[in-house]
Amino acid sequence: MATKKNDATVLAFEKKLVPSDGYLYGTTWTDRTKSIPLRLIEKSVRGTISNRLKPAVQNDPLKLNAEVEKANLQKVDACALGESQDTLHFNFTIKVLGGVEKPSACNGPDFNASYPEVAKNYITQDGFTELAKRYAINIANGRYLWRNRVGAEKIEVIVKIDETETLTFDAKEFSLNSFESNNSDILKLTQKIAEALSGQLPYLLITINAYALVGKAQEVYPSEELVLDKGKGDKSKILYHVNDVAAMHSQKIGNALRTIDTWYPDYTTANIGPIAIEPYGAVTNLGKAYRSPKDKADFYTLFDRFALGETLAEKHQEHYVMAVLVRGGVFGQSGKD
Repeated sequence: MATKKNDATVLAFEKKLVPSDGYLYGTTWTDRTKSIPLRLIEKSVRGTISNRLKPAVQNDPLKLNAEVEKANLQKVDACALGESQDTLHFNFTIKVLGGVEKPSACNGPDFNASYPEVAKNYITQDGFTELAKRYAINIANGRYLWRNRVGAEKIEVIVKIDETETLTFDAKEFSLNSFESNNSDILKLTQKIAEALSGQLPYLLITINAYALVGKAQEVYPSEELVLDKGKGDKSKILYHVNDVAAMHSQKIGNALRTIDTWYPDYTTANIGPIAIEPYGAVTNLGKAYRSPKDKADFYTLFDRFALGETLAEKHQEHYVMAVLVRGGVFGQSGKD
């Protein structure tokens, strides 16, 4: 068993699951073959004051009334189906690549001597089957629709594999909280993804068309842009578009696809289901990291041991480490230690 310290101060892995941006179209459930690109709509609205107020204002009716009377004028972007449309058509592609055993950059001699063999052993023993199945189920269940999935009466997902094979899924048949499935099409998709991640295929291109029956003229939800300098803009909400077509960030789709981590320590008690694969198990909307270095459950603690040849206590720890490498990133350590 290796006892050397990870000596790579420069270490990076390119992501192996590469989604495109997602594009939003409007259509009808009865004729899903015809769809029209959705455009953003600018609205000017007069909102109400609803933020928490200082105690001095809360306890003084006159001050409270004066505050409530203030106009809260806003310009916002919105997106909705047309008056004759009842279905959202969401389209994007995923490219799956191999080569996880080769860092894109690494300056550690000890690391370079041990890691490739460790990765090849993982590929030989597991062939990425467990991770591939979880990615496949997230493709089938439409997790990447995010808020558009909520309240949808029906969701159909059509998956084209390298333009040679087409698989059709009823997204409602697949849970967002479980990765157990013996569906034959899931197994086909799993095998293809696993073959690409393992390097048996040079690459795999998957085209996804998801159709969500949300109701006539209902609002739909592209990505919202992060406005770093709000003082210079005249809108309080800016939605993402590409060439005037409402769209979703590839990063948001990627987050949904890699929401497969059911191995973090608090999984059974946290009651939040799977979380996205992240080095510290970060869930930003909850403001919590579920993989703490204190618990020795974070990526770096496990990776430094695994990459130098140590056998991890649980098989799922190896799955987690490899999933982070599929995610990609810069993982070098400071040379000042």
